[in-house]
Amino acid sequence: MSALQTILVTGSAGFIGNHVALKLLSQGRRVVGLDNMSPYYDVSLKRARRDRLLKHAAYTDFEIDLTDHEAVAALFARHKPDAVVHLAAQAGVRYSLEHPRSYISSNVDGFLSIIEGCRHHGVKHLVHASTSSVYGANTAMPFSEHHVADHPLTIYAATKRANELMAHSYAHLFKIPMTGLRFFTVYGPWGRPDMALFKFAKAILADEPIDVYNHGDMERDFTYIDDLVEGITRLLEVIPTENPNWSGDRPDPGTSGVAPWRVFNIGNAKPVSLMRYIEALETSLGRKAKKNFLPMQMGDVPRTSADVSDLEAATGFRPQITVEEGVRRFLDWYLAYYKQKAA
Repeated sequence: MSALQTILVTGSAGFIGNHVALKLLSQGRRVVGLDNMSPYYDVSLKRARRDRLLKHAAYTDFEIDLTDHEAVAALFARHKPDAVVHLAAQAGVRYSLEHPRSYISSNVDGFLSIIEGCRHHGVKHLVHASTSSVYGANTAMPFSEHHVADHPLTIYAATKRANELMAHSYAHLFKIPMTGLRFFTVYGPWGRPDMALFKFAKAILADEPIDVYNHGDMERDFTYIDDLVEGITRLLEVIPTENPNWSGDRPDPGTSGVAPWRVFNIGNAKPVSLMRYIEALETSLGRKAKKNFLPMQMGDVPRTSADVSDLEAATGFRPQITVEEGVRRFLDWYLAYYKQKAA
């Protein structure tokens, strides 16, 4: 049995956090969930996700904002989690172009609340969400954790890179094992309404055009939610240590010689064109999309691709669900949840 039995999951009413919390509960663990129920998107969807957790006797729910430092500290003191899976954040690359301050508040100040809680309450492992967006201007493919990732293109990506660096400093100073996870374009049931697949499905069903950026010349490492959750929960048990082969003269960006700290990619590792992604949705719906081809959006990148060899070496797991299968599963949920019909 794992020594990590009480897990604090932040963002428990969010897309990824909800799936992770349910997985941990299915493993017989006690889960303490924290979410501020932000109105960034439809709160009724968040409430529906939270209701899935409240059915479990081993789940305890808190509606707290991470910037309420005293409330977060009190939660740590009361429940003393063995580990933390930190998934709460202000999400959305495009939203950050118009609302940058919310990212500093939620993603930097809020993250400080979490690592301070870990520091003062004996947490054995912090696993926290980062993003493939930290690779920014990098063009060497596939993206590797051992590549330097210091040229982010949006404030969202910059705050996530800041989280990785803040975690390294606390891991070094206080010897708290910390692992950052770089997620690659996650999709699936119970997703966020601001995500592409959600928007595409809604528009096609309403016989409205979808916006296709960079005139469709885009490629993404689309990662299905179940694969992501499997990677997260397996890595929760992989407690990082200092890398004895690390050199300060030639520092490895993915590990550390002075802190129990790691970063890992979690992606499908089989990049797919945006047009194929859309075709998978059209096939499942039995409808063709009306396409509004547009230039590249500011802060976006044309391609992403994950090197997941470290994930596989550490856990024995490699994501494998295809976009055709993943899109079909998403659509089954979407049609049922919103009481709609395909063709």
